[in-house]
Amino acid sequence: MLFVPLLGPIQSGALGILKACLKSKTVKRVVYTSSASTVMFNGQDVEVVDESFWTDVDIIRENLSPFMRSYMISKTLTERAALEFGTQHGLDVVTVIPSLVVGPFICPKFPGSVRLSLALVLGNQSEYSLLLNASMVHVDDLARAHIFLLEYPDAKGRYNCSSDTISLEKLSEFLGGKYPEFPIPSPESLGEIKGMKWPGVSSKKLLDTGFEFNCGVEEMFDGAIQCCKERGYL
Repeated sequence: MLFVPLLGPIQSGALGILKACLKSKTVKRVVYTSSASTVMFNGQDVEVVDESFWTDVDIIRENLSPFMRSYMISKTLTERAALEFGTQHGLDVVTVIPSLVVGPFICPKFPGSVRLSLALVLGNQSEYSLLLNASMVHVDDLARAHIFLLEYPDAKGRYNCSSDTISLEKLSEFLGGKYPEFPIPSPESLGEIKGMKWPGVSSKKLLDTGFEFNCGVEEMFDGAIQCCKERGYL
């Protein structure tokens, strides 16, 4: 099942907000949160993707599971619609494209991005293949990027937001050394994991504005693991 009926309401919701902003005549800029899923699945064999890449919806329909493709398609089509609306109506729309968001959380449920990032800690073997080449960003840096781009006078179009890219083996090495209390699989045991190796996400355009990331992989996982312990997930 593709959950196609969801696409209409999702796009309508985003466009409804943009229409309200336009009608107010006081909103100068809208910063929209997109997803790296809108740039990564494009059918091109590249090591790194920038904002010029767009996910190919037809390829997604043919290759991904119903859940993943419904999410990627909705995010891709909604971001396109938001940018097109801005162009057509003279509204300044800037989109932020985060990679895997990791760090502490305040929401009542376990965030999917944090759960995925902790697959090696949680022992979720079915998700190991999704971390073969994982681009990540700390939630605090992502929040700062939104504020920065709202205020940066020359902001225009799309901006990737990702501070680090790490392989599954390197992630295992880091987690095993930093958190010995967890039974992290060894890098050697993960060598045979098969799956799609996602391209890295380039944040050059964002960094060229003068924005700087404050947090790295260590801060991401320290915050995520501490939060999980406090909420009983670990």
